[in-house]
Amino acid sequence: MKIGTPKEIFEGENRVAMTPESALQLQKLGHTCIIETGAGAAAGFDDAAYEAAGVEVAKTTAALWKAADVVAKVRPPSEDEVKRLRSGQTLISMFNPAGNTELMEAAAAKGATVMAMDMVPRISRAQKMDALSSMANIAGYRAVIEAGNNFGRFFTGQITAAGKVPPAKVLVVGAGVAGLAAIGTSTSLGAITLAFDVRPEVAEQVESMGAEFVYLDFEEEQQDGSASGGYASVSSPEFREAQLAKFRELAPDVDIVITTALIPNREAPELWTEDMVAAMKPGSVIIDLAAEKGGNCKLTKMDEKVVTENGVTIIGYTDFPSRMATQASTLYSTNIRHLMTDLTPNKDGVIDHDMEDDVIRGATITHEKAVTFPPPPPKVAAIAAAPKKEKVKEKTPEEKRADELAAFKAQTKNQVTLLAVGAALLLGVGLVAPASFMQHFIVFVLAVFVGFQVIWGVAHSLHTPLMAVTNAISSIIILGALMQIGSGSALVIILAALSVFMCGINIFGGFLVTRRMLAMFQKS
Repeated sequence: MKIGTPKEIFEGENRVAMTPESALQLQKLGHTCIIETGAGAAAGFDDAAYEAAGVEVAKTTAALWKAADVVAKVRPPSEDEVKRLRSGQTLISMFNPAGNTELMEAAAAKGATVMAMDMVPRISRAQKMDALSSMANIAGYRAVIEAGNNFGRFFTGQITAAGKVPPAKVLVVGAGVAGLAAIGTSTSLGAITLAFDVRPEVAEQVESMGAEFVYLDFEEEQQDGSASGGYASVSSPEFREAQLAKFRELAPDVDIVITTALIPNREAPELWTEDMVAAMKPGSVIIDLAAEKGGNCKLTKMDEKVVTENGVTIIGYTDFPSRMATQASTLYSTNIRHLMTDLTPNKDGVIDHDMEDDVIRGATITHEKAVTFPPPPPKVAAIAAAPKKEKVKEKTPEEKRADELAAFKAQTKNQVTLLAVGAALLLGVGLVAPASFMQHFIVFVLAVFVGFQVIWGVAHSLHTPLMAVTNAISSIIILGALMQIGSGSALVIILAALSVFMCGINIFGGFLVTRRMLAMFQKS
């Protein structure tokens, strides 16, 4: 098959669906590649780079659409591009089938197969083809960079000779792919980062990235993300009111707000209201990544930057991935290359459109002159359900005292039992052993007992950094060696002297090493 990529005609779109690197990988599958002249220029890939990768360069758009068996694009096709489709041709691009039903039906009437990259199911096997996640990752990163460009201070706190700079406080609303990318970028820049999401299973992900998850004092059981393909679902009015109340509480303290909340096939929910904007400090920034669907902020204007009367900057750009065209094109073309790998299982350049495959069926919206959207649910769950966590009931003071008393009784019982067993064993040895042996044996037992009690009292957390001290303390056994050094036996004297020598090294060396360790943390 010949895979072709035309130049994007959407105004301001800089991405391209094929890079020289992805073209080399497609050729390994047995395909040939063709690209319209200048298609990759805005993303930093010139025609010479494609030609060096073995890609044919078409001089006109018409020539490309006529030559290609598979057309790969970024943006949904226009009416004119749909008219260029022919029977048996395959189109791979973003499509938004729920909002472009007329174009979808027109493509089906042409007999073309259309695969929507924004319909790839969110299952583990399809992650490498998930273009929505790839682009959302870039959007989240770029949102923080854009916020920093419009924010008048550092992200990280600093103490300088000129004064103290407090760290920026960033709130990320929605912890999906874009939200997590924004959280990671924000924390890495040193900002105090807060995050909120309606899905309970993302709290651990947020906290693992160094951010603080914002919890609501609300008892409603939220729907698990596994039931909605990993996306957020509509919340109850009561939950929404509790959510808005929490945001009103946070609004005066945060410097940057990044909203990413979207629900599939719906307008973006309004989460940051006009009064919240009014409560924010002058110089604050709002980045609304849901601007294309109406925005999470009441005052957002799509593709515009607005400055309110109280000095809050609201940015509603919808082309964040296109603003990083080179990186976005690399990831998107890799997504398409992985999809083509599934479509070409034998690597012989022949497409096998298996409608029994969950990924291929999910992404296909027209096939064999029929509209196949919406697809059936995948056979595999989108994500694993979050395990239900039982709330630990806090004990009353009476219950705590009862537990402490029971623990004390158990500990006392164990100690008395051990002492009784030890005394019995010592008595048993004394019945058969000579008096001279018992004198030394009792000293040995007492030394072991005292050493055990001293070391056992050291907290476990101190054993590793202060191991030298515990070694020094354990050298109390030097007392036993000193008692034996006056023995009449030459062998005992030699062994006792060696014991004193080694214990001395342990004692003095232990304290010396500890002193040096502590000196590392002292200012000169």
